[in-house]
Amino acid sequence: MATIYDFTLEKPDDTEVSLSEFRGRPMLIVNSATGCGFTPQYEDLKNLYDAYHDQGLEIVDIPCDQFGHQAPGTDDEIHEFCTMTFGTPYQQYRKSEVNGDDQLPLYAFLKEAQGFTGFTGEKAEFMDGYLKENVDPDYASNDDIKWNFTKFLVDRDGTVVARFEPTVDMALVEDAVKDVL
Repeated sequence: MATIYDFTLEKPDDTEVSLSEFRGRPMLIVNSATGCGFTPQYEDLKNLYDAYHDQGLEIVDIPCDQFGHQAPGTDDEIHEFCTMTFGTPYQQYRKSEVNGDDQLPLYAFLKEAQGFTGFTGEKAEFMDGYLKENVDPDYASNDDIKWNFTKFLVDRDGTVVARFEPTVDMALVEDAVKDVL
């Protein structure tokens, strides 16, 4: 049976990184986008990294353009935007798909480990209505990633312990991160 450490990601320069390099370190894996209503979460992710990286936290940022074409541009343009606008200090990986035939194998693993359980938080009602009306009236019946800034928390042992939809208050994400440190 596969573990989180069996997966690799590509950096924009085509080098591969094995997630086994993060063995023993908690990871927050996020599909990000530069032109989304949730894009300000880059600042929250930077703050989490700054506060908890010395205690082991890794942010695994995988830009994704599958939702409303909200991550346009090249990997280098996305990286430049994130570092210039939000000062993101962590590694961003190659822009990739998180659903469908071309999804990263990592995302199939993550979705199986932590399925979709619904939206919570301030924008939950908006997301529910938007997805039902514009994407799929039955969207809640599958575990696909629903939008940008869905986050998966992996503990020090490599277990996927939580999934956070983009509508979740980032203070709750921080509390969960502290629990796995």
